[in-house]
Amino acid sequence: MSHLTILRKYAVKSPADLPPSVLFGHTDQTLTIYDAFPKSIFHFLIVPRHPQRSLSLSDLGSLRSLLKLEEKEQAKDVLLMLKAEAASLRKEIEEEMLTRHGFKWGIWTGFHGAPSMDHLHLHVLSADLCSERMKNKKHYNSFHPKLGFFLDIDEVLSWFDAEPTYFRKMASLDHKAYDALLKGPLSCFHCGIEQKNMPLLKAHLQEEFDELAMREKTRQERKRKIEAKQAAARGVRNAQVADASGEEEPSEEPQSKKRRTESPVES
Repeated sequence: MSHLTILRKYAVKSPADLPPSVLFGHTDQTLTIYDAFPKSIFHFLIVPRHPQRSLSLSDLGSLRSLLKLEEKEQAKDVLLMLKAEAASLRKEIEEEMLTRHGFKWGIWTGFHGAPSMDHLHLHVLSADLCSERMKNKKHYNSFHPKLGFFLDIDEVLSWFDAEPTYFRKMASLDHKAYDALLKGPLSCFHCGIEQKNMPLLKAHLQEEFDELAMREKTRQERKRKIEAKQAAARGVRNAQVADASGEEEPSEEPQSKKRRTESPVES
């Protein structure tokens, strides 16, 4: 099975026919699959299934073909559908982040300006780019969030609200222009420092992630200590209030005796 067309073949299959090593989840309209070559600690693809309303396989061939539809709202509906599924997936990724790493960090959701595989697919990946599969400059720059090749889904959706001329310009998705972006320098997406080669960049990215993990765990520990102190202080205050209430409310029996002793004596 050709790697370039494999997503299209997944899209027309029944989810039951996909192996668990491929399929993460599905709805009536989408498939969520594991990226076969993950570029981050967590990396998934969400693809629209076919048949999909009145859309052909060629309509769903890429972001560019989708945006060429005469009915713009139809294209927008597909993107909103993918975004909604990504929001659900994000929650599951965050739960796994907490389970495996003890903290949550960013998640990116977007498309490649010039995708290398057939069939529309939305990338959902953790914001770390720490992976053994990150092999070369093209891999890295294709996901760099500030370079321009990776298009956040909200940015793409914003095109629909722009002037028609701007929409047409952006929707054309000139592959040559986007491919040129992949030749840019190897700059860290965290701090912007450029690295000479991939081994140096990958080591730097791992250091950035380790520092992020340390800061987050330190912040969580500080928060736990503050909450423990606040809970202890509340306990002391509640105990003091309870003691004060006990002193201010004498029992009924002494009050009754006092009333009897103060009753007027009959002459």
